[in-house]
Amino acid sequence: MTAEPTVTGDETRGQPGGQGVRSRSQHQRRKRIVQAAAALASRGGIEAMQMRTVSERAGVALGTLYRYFPSKMDLVVAVVSEELDLLEGSIERRPPRAGGAPDRAVEVLMRATRGLMREPELAEALIRSLLLSDVKTDFGDRMSELLLRAASGPPEDIPAEDPRRLVARALSGIWTMEMIEMLRGNATAEEIQARLEITASRLLID
Repeated sequence: MTAEPTVTGDETRGQPGGQGVRSRSQHQRRKRIVQAAAALASRGGIEAMQMRTVSERAGVALGTLYRYFPSKMDLVVAVVSEELDLLEGSIERRPPRAGGAPDRAVEVLMRATRGLMREPELAEALIRSLLLSDVKTDFGDRMSELLLRAASGPPEDIPAEDPRRLVARALSGIWTMEMIEMLRGNATAEEIQARLEITASRLLID
């Protein structure tokens, strides 16, 4: 998603072997910032993710925060990426196996739904970021890859022009819109699942 920030020479110079230590330190600092932002968003949505508040919660200087994330939306995108990392890890540890391709795809989407809705304020912040952000994200690509893996096998084995890629992307987009309806209070998880099952059965073929 968001590229790693460019760091100054002071952050990369050091004694032999020091660069690895410094890189780990940078990674830990970045992770701390993202976690602080996610915690704030889970309580008050995007509005709560004020850069100064994030820097204070993460224990970093405001200037350091801006070096890692030049804008608030860069930070929101990083939180989206972190949530996708968690989902991908969960799917990798416990991949869907039962049923045909539509069933496996819907299981992935409903696991994503349940995971996000544990923190509805954060879920709303993430979905809003997808709709409003000028910052390019790879959310759609990553969700499509998860669906492809669940429904059809390793994405790297599926040619770029294979129609299944378009179908997975379409199903991911439909799920995003269903999440919006749920966050607005216009749909329950059961209703979303029923609609996704119908859609997936029409779009996906074993």
